Amino acid sequence: MAKSLKFWLGATLGATMGWVITQQLWGLGQLLSKDVQRTLATQTNQGAKGLLFSETRETDAAEVVHTIQDGIERIVYRPKDRRFHTPILMQHGMWHGAWCWQLWQELFAAWGWESHAHSLPGHAGSPTQRPIARCTLDYYLSFLKAEVDRLPQPPVLMGHSMGGALTQWYLKHVGDDLPAVVLVAPWVSHSMFWDGFLAMLRLDPLLYPLMMRSWTATPFVRNPKRAANALISDRAAYSPEELHAKLGPESALVLYQHNPPFWSPPKDVKTPMLWLAGESDTMLVEAVERRSAAYYKADYVVVEGAGHNVMVEHNYRQTAETVHNWLAEQGIT
Repeated sequence: MAKSLKFWLGATLGATMGWVITQQLWGLGQLLSKDVQRTLATQTNQGAKGLLFSETRETDAAEVVHTIQDGIERIVYRPKDRRFHTPILMQHGMWHGAWCWQLWQELFAAWGWESHAHSLPGHAGSPTQRPIARCTLDYYLSFLKAEVDRLPQPPVLMGHSMGGALTQWYLKHVGDDLPAVVLVAPWVSHSMFWDGFLAMLRLDPLLYPLMMRSWTATPFVRNPKRAANALISDRAAYSPEELHAKLGPESALVLYQHNPPFWSPPKDVKTPMLWLAGESDTMLVEAVERRSAAYYKADYVVVEGAGHNVMVEHNYRQTAETVHNWLAEQGIT
């Protein structure tokens, strides 16, 4: 009996290790085969063509147009009293979608800014185009570039979390020529493994084995409590249940890809940059955010008491005003 038990324990352990090793090799193979410029040149939108959904509504300050067209969900706030010609393009992060910018879009519209928020494929209202487990940052970047290109002029690019990583990737691989970028609790400048992923593991020790089972980062927000611990403070505009209901699946490859040798940050960025860090962020702690902002020589602001989702925290209005005033200081019209 003892020998049989040892055999089955050994076989189970061996099979598990073999599965993990195979996954890691598959992931590394996926990333080693990627070439960002080739992706940008060849990646095409495989979403269903045409207008799948359209809704227009009025607020006191704006016309709000919500569409799903050619596979991409977009939410556009067009102010009734437009005071700035430069649009703002908002890129969400892991698990999120265009919905996460609503509170800020309402405020920026009241101040005269036109803003555009979109959902990447497989997020919120944008249908899945490839399995989430195979999505990479260069794949997502191709959609961000397409959103920039469809605007009549270069926008202020605003990115939250992974969207902040995509903003950095844009500056390196597409162009360092935007009017400004605003990074909202973004991924760090150099290595998500050393400066981000280890903090995530301390927050949730079961994360890595659960990720290995599904090869996605979805387990990190597997229930309302886990999602809230990672993303918001107890004073946020959303309850844990409300937040969790809006979140979706996410790739694990993206976490690997924002690390050497697959990534190194651009040098001597010329685009004006504002870096916002949440004082109470448990995923990307303020100290590592400060170091990354210093690397880019970005203007740096710590948002008091805010968790990772700075734009839905209790002081979201004050933070948005900080961004608005900073943009005005850059002379953006």
